[in-house]
Amino acid sequence: MKIFAETDRIILRELTLADAPSMFQMDSDPDVHKYLGNKPFKNIEESEENIRFIRQQYKDNGIGRWAVIDKESNAFVGWGGLKFITIPINERNHFYEVGYRFLKEHWGKGYATASAKASLKYAFEEMNLETVYAMAHGENAGSRHALQKSGLKITGHFDHEGIKCDWFEISKADWLKL
Repeated sequence: MKIFAETDRIILRELTLADAPSMFQMDSDPDVHKYLGNKPFKNIEESEENIRFIRQQYKDNGIGRWAVIDKESNAFVGWGGLKFITIPINERNHFYEVGYRFLKEHWGKGYATASAKASLKYAFEEMNLETVYAMAHGENAGSRHALQKSGLKITGHFDHEGIKCDWFEISKADWLKL
């Protein structure tokens, strides 16, 4: 199992089908989906399908979301990492986005910031990207705070599938200044 990034608290590794029960626990929670269009998963097969989709992104794009593992407990706490976006969003297409999602019991513990920072390090040092983007629901104060704490700046606002979102960016040059 490939490890992509590591901090003092977390490991970011490839997702596997063995993560499906934890993914389902996370994605079946309506609170987790509150700012995502509120479409919680109804069965574990949806989680398995999502993991297969992400694993295909590893092959097709060389990148996809990763499992976030707490080092102390070795527990799956959510997913984070980079994704290559191939559909138009906010008038952009073919860009790298940093994102995350966590089991509700792990909210507010710094995992979003830790995974975003580790993902940006990977993006700029390993992939040599020039810019990474992110988006968050305009009312999701926790996610917006984690992205800003990770160094991303709000550079605009847009409507995505009926949801008012904030658009974030960070360049390699700005990341190097952090």
